[in-house]
Amino acid sequence: QIEVRTTIARTHFHTPVLHDTIIYIVAYSHYINMANDGIANSSPPGNCKMAVPKKGRLYEKCLAMLKGAGIEFRREARLDVAVCKGIPLTLVFLPASDIATYVGDGNVDLGITGYDVVKESESVVERVLDLGFGKCKLCVQAPVRDGITDPAVLAGGRIVTSFPSLTKQFFAKYDEEKGVTTKVKFVSGSVEAACGLGLADAVVDLVETGTTMRAAGLEVVADVLETESILIANPNSEHKDLVTLIEKRIEGYIVATKHVMITYNVSNELLESAMKITPGKRSPTVTNLVDGNFKSVSSLVKKGEVVTKMDELSELGATDILVFDIGNSRF
Repeated sequence: QIEVRTTIARTHFHTPVLHDTIIYIVAYSHYINMANDGIANSSPPGNCKMAVPKKGRLYEKCLAMLKGAGIEFRREARLDVAVCKGIPLTLVFLPASDIATYVGDGNVDLGITGYDVVKESESVVERVLDLGFGKCKLCVQAPVRDGITDPAVLAGGRIVTSFPSLTKQFFAKYDEEKGVTTKVKFVSGSVEAACGLGLADAVVDLVETGTTMRAAGLEVVADVLETESILIANPNSEHKDLVTLIEKRIEGYIVATKHVMITYNVSNELLESAMKITPGKRSPTVTNLVDGNFKSVSSLVKKGEVVTKMDELSELGATDILVFDIGNSRF
């Protein structure tokens, strides 16, 4: 601040330095902003820290899930940390490939990443909850023109992958049988191009729909690993109660997204048959009506089955059949 005042004072005597003064003030302001960002880009002491993918295919789905689970936060521009409202939780936005390591090392208490990332990093973490999205397979892929169907044929060859540890583990048994060493090369992206460029005999990469693989002239030779997004936690976290709370919130949201609530009225004679159609997650809720000859039944039904269930109930003789969306749940 003294330097700023001194520079401003110089402008009274040397007007040509005004331009330099403005530049200096702007630079100093930027320095102050960076310092403020450093304060904002941190977690309050004592908060539980949760790592979330900062971009990529998992980012939007994670945000939707957190919102549905009632975890509210506001992420400021340029910051990778957001403090949540209502609970002592800080979200830390990190590359998905680093999250397992951060959780395993205890830098954060829990996080969301792919099961493939956890296995590749060899981090010791607790697999808390499978999240049901980001499902795909890690596969050995070779050019279609080569017609390879047995991965043992590739042992001793050149493999390009973003998963060197899992790839070496997969080929270890074939290397031992044949007395060779498979040469595994790491690349961070565009793995599928390696064969076409003559850099590899095969690749090990994730396959979701297979569109990218087929466009590159590749086909699956063998599956290495099935993966999906999972919630993981550090086994030694000091915030186990909060980890459990977050698990229940997310689990409740996942159940809500997969189910709807169906209600209907049915006669006492048909009640048992109706409950066989809608057994619910544990058991349907049965309520007496003013008309003692009928009961009201409420039950959870999977979204993909609800229309069929409604048809079956109607055919049975149930009436007043209604379906309701569920915002969240606890079980």
